[in-house]
Amino acid sequence: MTVGFRIKPVTQRVDAALVARAAKLPVANIGDVMNRLQSFSGTFHAFGGRQKLCGPAFPVKARSGDNLLLHRAVDMAEPGDIIVADGNGDLSVGIMGDLMLGHAVKRALGGVIVDGAVRDVASLAKMDLGVWARGHNPGGPFKDGPGEIGYPVSCGNQVVMPGDLICCDEDGIVVVPLADAEQVIADAEKHQMKEIQAEKDIQAGKWPRDWVVASLKEKGCAGV
Repeated sequence: MTVGFRIKPVTQRVDAALVARAAKLPVANIGDVMNRLQSFSGTFHAFGGRQKLCGPAFPVKARSGDNLLLHRAVDMAEPGDIIVADGNGDLSVGIMGDLMLGHAVKRALGGVIVDGAVRDVASLAKMDLGVWARGHNPGGPFKDGPGEIGYPVSCGNQVVMPGDLICCDEDGIVVVPLADAEQVIADAEKHQMKEIQAEKDIQAGKWPRDWVVASLKEKGCAGV
């Protein structure tokens, strides 16, 4: 195989039952229990009709302004997969648009994340598909390659491995390493229960605030 122009099937994926559990949780809570280190950069925007999405990562590395490998990825990915495309953050060309993404809908893919630009924004908003990208541009892509499918990629300043758990909502995107997904989601479910109780305490006027003053005093803050 030639490094930089190769394809490897994705054979390991996060368990479907775990994906279903993750889909019930706010992405922020999932990120919190990973010590806030697994969130994509905050420059991604939701363009598709779905605003919440969880599924296994199907990683693609594309040359700036080129989508040949992305075309192949849409044909290869399994239903529910989330294509995670490293487009080098290039916003000069939209490397995916309504035709490719319409095909992704037809193939029942979960969604697409593009570290780069998309186009046909009005059409994407009507699709039953999650689409997150750094931006949009009407310019069309080339179809020459090179690129890679099924190998680790860098997207949104995070490393994404094949089969990792990807979770997206209105707040943004987190990646959960495949090997850690069971523990992370269990921890996030517990964290969510704490947040639900905190909301009840706020409404009842019983939300503990003494820790704020105690923390300030411990740090030597004057005027507390």
